[in-house]
Amino acid sequence: MDGTFDCIVVGSGHAGSCAALSAVEAGCKRVLIVEKAPQEWVGGNGFFTAGAHRTVHSGLQDLLPIVKNVPAEAASTIDIHPYSAEEFTNDIMRLGDGQSDPALVKAVVDDSRDAIQWLADSVKVPFTVAFNRQAYLVQGRQVFWGGLALSVDNGGKGLIAAHQQALKQAGVEVWFDTPAVELIREEECVTGLVVLRDGQRTALHAKAVILACGGFESSIEQREKNLGLHWRQAKVRGTPYNTGDGISLARTLGVKLAGDYAHCHSTCWDANAPSHHGDRVLSNQFTKSGYPLGIMVNAHGRRFVDEGEDFRNYTYAKFGAEILRQPGGFVFQVWDSQVVDWLRKEEYGEGIVEKFWAESIQELSEKLSENGLEDIAAFFDTVMTYNVATKTSQIESPGREWDPAIKDGLSTHSSRHTLEPPKSNWALPLTKPPFLAVKVACGITFTFGGLAIDPETAGVISELTGKPMPGLFCTGELVGGLFYKNYPGGSGLTAGAVFGRNAGREAARIAQKA
Repeated sequence: MDGTFDCIVVGSGHAGSCAALSAVEAGCKRVLIVEKAPQEWVGGNGFFTAGAHRTVHSGLQDLLPIVKNVPAEAASTIDIHPYSAEEFTNDIMRLGDGQSDPALVKAVVDDSRDAIQWLADSVKVPFTVAFNRQAYLVQGRQVFWGGLALSVDNGGKGLIAAHQQALKQAGVEVWFDTPAVELIREEECVTGLVVLRDGQRTALHAKAVILACGGFESSIEQREKNLGLHWRQAKVRGTPYNTGDGISLARTLGVKLAGDYAHCHSTCWDANAPSHHGDRVLSNQFTKSGYPLGIMVNAHGRRFVDEGEDFRNYTYAKFGAEILRQPGGFVFQVWDSQVVDWLRKEEYGEGIVEKFWAESIQELSEKLSENGLEDIAAFFDTVMTYNVATKTSQIESPGREWDPAIKDGLSTHSSRHTLEPPKSNWALPLTKPPFLAVKVACGITFTFGGLAIDPETAGVISELTGKPMPGLFCTGELVGGLFYKNYPGGSGLTAGAVFGRNAGREAARIAQKA
């Protein structure tokens, strides 16, 4: 076996695939992807996503050439407002409490639209307008909200399938069941990688190594160490193979760590989903994102967040963590018949989630008490108090109408009632039977802490020199410093593409120079 390559990528997910394809496109002759997981787990966390990509754009007409699901006659019924670089930047910075590295944010934002075009043209990613996820049908029009409009046909499954086809056509070798165990360094340069191949340590030589093997969310021990003891019970949304290997490999070389090791991307997740890995069939359908249309209560029967604080794709990554903090690590989402038809069928359809139906709040509380609700009286009081607050607010502000596509201001606030926590938008009283509830837990997606990189080259920064370590690069969820505490939905896949492309191009430059 010839163990010499121009570039080796560790990880077969979206970001790693982008890096490998970019390296080939930029001139690398022989590129290898090594993947710890078996072939049936190809794609890392990217496989389990909905395929959402956040990008700067100038509106519907800008996106139409790259999407596959908008017939010409339908375009006139779609409202997608432009999403500027300033808006994208502000969304990352405000959700991260201003702690995100401005240079990393600028790189993602400025290169987002070009990266999307590259994915469409070079990788043949089948982009779609995300009607089912990011729009509501309001008065005959599809109205998009939350700054996000693009998804992928068949979600993460379609995304990874496109990558696999592109990698095959580009001649990229992919070795499964091949964990990386050591980086090879000669003087100050990374010159290869030691892997376990058929159980044997095998040294591979390369002019560049790109780490794209995710964070540590699948390791119970690492979650407990960095995030806290209660994170042991979080449900892993994606691959079970993201156990912090990239961080461990790089730390032996004295690289600089960066980012928020105390927080992560999480979400509202089906309480009956597997605990330690995602489901390759249902994948993202375990998400339960309909909470802005109703209320969430914990095992003690009390609300604990402002469900209408912001659009769902700006709050779900932090509300998952709030669910985990509740007694027992689970909560109930509750709606009445006014909004049930607005819930996404992919997440709440028949056979997807266990549903609790009732003709009264009392009956619903009794059913929930058989499934973890500890205080029926408190639950009843919570709903009644919420109903009074919403009705009083409507009386004081009669001009406001419920509209899930905008921040409608329909709230629990009034001069006569102060509800804590409030519901700031989309607050309707729960009065029209039948009533519906589902039980949800916390699903962990990826961790925010990782490696420090140069935003232009994706080169990993040395702790000693403060400069990129020659021959070592990083992309995807392993990048640290981009997200803190929370993040705007769809940013992760875009960042993986941006830094993956940068890493691949730089790897090719090094190979050609050598």
